[in-house]
Parts: sequence; C-alpha cells; structure tokens
Amino acid sequence: MSRARTAVLTLASVERMPHVRRQHAALRQYHGDRLEEGSLIHVLALLGDAPREVVENQGWQVVPVTEGLCGGRANLARARNLAAAAGRRAGVGLLVFLDADCLPAPRMIERYEAAAAAFPQALLAGPVTYLEPEETQWELTRIVAHPHPHPARPNPADCQIRLTRVVEHPREAWELFWSLSFAVRPEVYLRIGGFSEEYTGYGGEDTDFAYSAHSAGVDLAWVGGAHAFHQYHPVSSPPVEHLTEILDNARLFHRRWGVWPMRGWLEAFAERGLARWDPQRGWLLAE
Repeated sequence: MSRARTAVLTLASVERMPHVRRQHAALRQYHGDRLEEGSLIHVLALLGDAPREVVENQGWQVVPVTEGLCGGRANLARARNLAAAAGRRAGVGLLVFLDADCLPAPRMIERYEAAAAAFPQALLAGPVTYLEPEETQWELTRIVAHPHPHPARPNPADCQIRLTRVVEHPREAWELFWSLSFAVRPEVYLRIGGFSEEYTGYGGEDTDFAYSAHSAGVDLAWVGGAHAFHQYHPVSSPPVEHLTEILDNARLFHRRWGVWPMRGWLEAFAERGLARWDPQRGWLLAE
C-alpha cells in the first residue's frame, strides 16, 4: 500500500450516519482506486457512542471522541483536532475537512490538492451548495451537476483561486470561513494551533479558528471548483436549542478576541426575549 497523501476528515454523531454513508459512497465512486491503494483515506471522528456494527467495516477509519463530551456537550473542536492527528499519523500531506452532511463534487479533492500545491501555506475553502429537500433526494450525478453555492461566500470559476492575504485584509475577512468544507496542510494546521478546545457545544469555534489563522499569518484561499453539497436537514433559526452553548461560546470568543461573534443569532435571541445585553457582562440569558 502506498503512503496516504490526502485524508478526508468527517465529524458525525450516530444520527448523521445515513448522510456519512452517502458521503463515503460518493468518495468511493469518484476515488475508489485511491481509497484502495491508500493515497486517500476517510477518517470518521465519531461523537459519542454508537453500536459497533453501525460504524465498523464501512471503509473509513473511526476515531472515537467520547472523551470530548463536556457536560453532555460535544466538543467539536477536540473532535477535529483528533481527526487531524489521525491524518498526521497516517502521513498525509493534506487534511480535507468535510461536514457530515456534505457530499463532495467529483473533482473537489483534486481542486484542493492543486490549490495546496500552488499555495502550500494557505487555508483553503471551497464553495458549498445548500440543497433543498427535493434536491437532497436526487441521484448524486444530478446533484453535482447543479451547483448553486451560498451567495455570501466567494465562488471563483473552476480551477481559479481567490486569495485573501493577511497583509492586505483585516481579520474580519476571515469571518467568511466556515468549517463545512476546507483543506489545510498538517503543518499549517499546527501553525494555526488547531481548534481551541475551550469551546464546547455549538457555535464560535470555527470563527475562532479563522481568526487564529489570520493571527498566525495564514492567508485564506477560496478554491474554484472544490464544490461540496450540503444535504438538507431541518434546522431552527435562530438555533434556540443551542441557546446556552452559543451564549457561553460567544463570551469565550469575546474574551479571546475582543469582539462578539454570531451577532445575528445573539440579536435574534434578544428579540425573542431569550437573551439580554449587559453593558458590564456582555450577552446573558434573559432573566
């Protein structure tokens, strides 16, 4: 078996396993030869416990992260760091983080690899299409033929790269980064410092990672053609089920960086009477 070159890293709970299986099937359809020879590996960071038959012998390497649970909250930052460590142990040259709900485009891996060769010290991000419920039910070939990426993020033409340089842009430009789909060389991941494991539960850790990248002098490159497709699942907006976690993580982010993240959610919570602003203490649960 040849030395692994690229690792696809996916975080998932047992509830997300149907989406992960579909993701892995897509990787096998596009890159079956590489998965067999070992130049591409798929690492699953499993959040919480799951029956062994659910996750074993599926073609991926499982990294259990039950120790990453803090007071019932999943530590997504720790899960990503453990997955990255598994990739480094396998000797890969590129870490591709792909959300459990995301399907890769046929050339997503190649586009990230080419971008990493051109800009080896950059943090790489690809466009993500949010699928509607009906689109999620389509066959894979139909899904990947109809990208319509989220309009709030850059979407360069195929094989083109839009580079956001630290020396030219303030850290606020890194707020566009999201952890649904991105790639980075292992040594650059370590230079950034990985994800801060102080964050637990939902929200804030990906923007913290982006700010850490800017602070470490790591440019942000948007990679044309590195498409991913987010499979539909119901969500609440704002995510009231994560209210306490978001408030805790927002205060942590403010302590670390001096600004408030997730401002849209915080203000939406306040409008619903769920959170309040205190001039001395910041954002708090409403009394």
